[in-house]
Amino acid sequence: MPDFNCPPLGSHMSIAGGYYKAVDAASKAGCDVVQIFTKNNNQWKAKPLTEDDRNRFSKALADHTIRHPISHSSYLINLASAKDELYQKSINSLVLELERAEFLGLKGVVLHPGSYVDGSPEEGIQRIIHALKEVLQQTAELHVRVLLENTAGQGTALGWQLEQLKEMITGISVPDRLGVCIDTCHLFAAGYPIQARQGYEETVSQLESLIGLDTIKAFHVNDSKRELGSRVDRHEHIGRGCIGSDAFRWLLQDKRFQNTPMYLETAKGEEQGEDLDVINLRTLRKLAQSG
Repeated sequence: MPDFNCPPLGSHMSIAGGYYKAVDAASKAGCDVVQIFTKNNNQWKAKPLTEDDRNRFSKALADHTIRHPISHSSYLINLASAKDELYQKSINSLVLELERAEFLGLKGVVLHPGSYVDGSPEEGIQRIIHALKEVLQQTAELHVRVLLENTAGQGTALGWQLEQLKEMITGISVPDRLGVCIDTCHLFAAGYPIQARQGYEETVSQLESLIGLDTIKAFHVNDSKRELGSRVDRHEHIGRGCIGSDAFRWLLQDKRFQNTPMYLETAKGEEQGEDLDVINLRTLRKLAQSG
């Protein structure tokens, strides 16, 4: 834990070999928080969770003092689909994701809202609203939140405009079960100019007026390989992309987000023998305390 004022920082970690191993890896990298998948993100099916899975995961969180564990839902889920079979399959899958997250004691499940593909944006948004109402009704006894993630707007993906997220949130109106996860790469790729000070402040003002800052329960902190407004989702290591370091400094030092957990989703690997998560976390913490 840093001894200066900094939001809780962490990364997405692999559950290969056991859920607890993601927490072990997070601790080794110096994370305060962790994000995982609760199942294979490219498959509909899921191996049943066991009491041993839960107990070892919970113990690892406690032993390593890792907070705010969340998951990211399957990339197969598309709540905006106009195809009834895929639509219902997506609803069922999200219900399962929430049940698994609740079982493991997670705080939220990050969800890409969906892509309208064969319909229209407005029809897609209405299908998302209807689907989420059904999902939340089916899981009314749970506490875990659905965290709608803003998208880069690639293809027909919805949620790239903050107005679209506002419409979804307003249409569902279950504040204790719904929140937002803001991805910095997606925000920039969607055309929000956070790389400049004025653009950063204007974007935060839009977040406040359209969504409400209290609704933002998490950030994905990723630089962008592509230019402003490209609507292409390509993550880059902190300070090495088109966003640059300044926006992350402003975000980390923004008192409005001092308690909001922030998770890296940058490429894994090593550089000159050092883990890239360690490098990115060190970079973020240096920015948090820089002038």
